Amino acid sequence: MRPLVIFGILLIAIGIAGLVIDNISFTDQKVVIDAGPIKVTEARQHTIPIPSIAGVIAVVAGIGMVFFGRQVRS
Repeated sequence: MRPLVIFGILLIAIGIAGLVIDNISFTDQKVVIDAGPIKVTEARQHTIPIPSIAGVIAVVAGIGMVFFGRQVRS
């Protein structure tokens, strides 16, 4: 397969995953107080929203790459 087709398939998969998953959450550990042997840490949870339009654009671009990648081969 051509690299354009493979990249298009990957874009389609990433776009579908972006449409299924609404946001990405992760926890960050931050040291608040560091006084010798005593350390106080704070856990903060961050959320990164994934816009639906980004998933749609990735799927459409992936379909275009697969379509044009197969036409070049013929």
